[in-house]
Amino acid sequence: MSSKPQILFLSHGGGPMPLLGDAGHTEMVDCLKSITSLLRKPSAIVVVSAHWEEKLPTITAGESPSLIYDYYGFPEESYSITYPCKGEALLANKIHEKLERVGIACNLDKQRGFDHGLFIPLKIMYPDADIPCIQLSLLNNLSPAEHISIGQALQGLDYEDLLLIGSGFSFHNMKAFFAPETTESKDLNEAFESWLLDTCSNTNISEEERKQRLCEWVKAPGARFCHPREEHLLPLHVCYGLAGGACAESFELKILNMKSSMYLW
Repeated sequence: MSSKPQILFLSHGGGPMPLLGDAGHTEMVDCLKSITSLLRKPSAIVVVSAHWEEKLPTITAGESPSLIYDYYGFPEESYSITYPCKGEALLANKIHEKLERVGIACNLDKQRGFDHGLFIPLKIMYPDADIPCIQLSLLNNLSPAEHISIGQALQGLDYEDLLLIGSGFSFHNMKAFFAPETTESKDLNEAFESWLLDTCSNTNISEEERKQRLCEWVKAPGARFCHPREEHLLPLHVCYGLAGGACAESFELKILNMKSSMYLW
């Protein structure tokens, strides 16, 4: 009998900045380290990254994927970060089969490397890089319901001690990160975070309502201010689809002076 997977949605910060000693990421680094102490050490990790979109769900299947430095304008050392974890073709194939079995067409990709949505947080959480990893892409149609369905399709996956990470950001308005804070921007940020926290953690709402809220997230207060484009929120939908219920723990913090959150099931 497979153990139930551990599931984490994390806010992964700005590019490589969490690894460069940036003061705006201190709370994030501390939060990820504290979360790691709550987890059983996984035998493998699946990362759904906000930085990979495909027409069909696509799974990395290479033995030793390279790193993709998919950020720009950072110091030279940002482009020599290493994270030499192995891939996990067996797990990739199991996920492929599970999705196909419920009618979700998907692809395996033996060539693609790991983007910073994987190697930045994992270098903080598991610096020894001794846990095999794979990535699962988002869909480029950005459909909330379809991302929940992908998570639901992975329920009962036959793999012991799996950790699924949705690597996104609960707040992702790039202009707002670097603009002076206003009363309006603060209120919108806090209103959306309050809605998201309630949606993910409130045990008094039905799963039908929770799913509807996540599918209609654009109706939340401050939604489009916090997410002009939703790719950094959708890894959460995959996490929820797999979990099927309220989170066990939530973590509230500031990243780059914006209220942000992480969720553990």
